[in-house]
Amino acid sequence: MFTLLVNNIRDYRIKKGLSPKEFAERVNISLSHLRKIERGAGTPSLKLAVRIAKELDCKLDDLFF
Repeated sequence: MFTLLVNNIRDYRIKKGLSPKEFAERVNISLSHLRKIERGAGTPSLKLAVRIAKELDCKLDDLFF
């Protein structure tokens, strides 16, 4: 399941045309933290996952499933 989360965040970010740096700034995290999340080396908190979903105009379910 975690692999789907990682791939979906990156995929949604790319579809929105956001660079990693721009997206990290929009969700108020460091670029290194975003890279860890997208690589699967880190897990977003629920609060961060909600911010990510809001910024990507999707539901949490879209990121997790």
